Amino acid sequence: MASESYRGVMPELGNYEIHTENVVLDVDGEPMSAYVARPTEAGDHPGVVIAFEMFGLTSYIREVTDRVASLGYVAVAPDFYHRADPGIELKADEDGRRRGFELLDTLTRGGALADVEAAMAYTAADKVAMVGCSAGGHIAYLAAAELGFAATAVFYGGWLTGTELPISRPEPTLSLTPAIAGKLLYLVGDSDHAVPAEQVDRIAAALAGSRHELVVYPDTGHGFFCHQRDSYREGPAADAWRRVTDLFEAELH
Repeated sequence: MASESYRGVMPELGNYEIHTENVVLDVDGEPMSAYVARPTEAGDHPGVVIAFEMFGLTSYIREVTDRVASLGYVAVAPDFYHRADPGIELKADEDGRRRGFELLDTLTRGGALADVEAAMAYTAADKVAMVGCSAGGHIAYLAAAELGFAATAVFYGGWLTGTELPISRPEPTLSLTPAIAGKLLYLVGDSDHAVPAEQVDRIAAALAGSRHELVVYPDTGHGFFCHQRDSYREGPAADAWRRVTDLFEAELH
């Protein structure tokens, strides 16, 4: 169980000053809240959609959104749980994981894609990328296949090879890989309990021939990018962030 007092070293923000706000977006006639961070500098900025872990739109995800925006992007983190439990923020403990799985069981593939589309539209950008962590990494992988992102960064996205969750049905999300047109960056640790080596091998095989980069960090488990929990690993997190930064610089400009 993660220590609530734990605090790692978050990589420094980029060069852009940012403005943050909470907004309400329309998704099929229903309201969905979203956290938005954008550069204060006037002008057109590419967009990035941020997909949260199973714990909801937490302070950690808001900080990731801020970090992306500080690189010069309009970053939007939608509340994918708006239909079932809007605004919920769960702790990364046993109760939080139990409730997180309950909420993931309410999120359909069509619903998740509609939420992402609303966030994409809000950025009003010609080029849009996506970042997703864990369950959000699955959503990002799915959206990369269905919605045509310029680039996608997936942090240890799980459940891609099966149909355990509604977002992975009717066919496993991994089977949609041939439809991914933009470059995809997949980041995972070699000791990840949610994405074991056999699944990593299947993901690598599915991505073969596409524009992608798959990075496996040694002696690293699930959640290594979250600086608020003791799963954080500073070296892999810093390297992963550099790769995300390089990906967006190359594909969004």
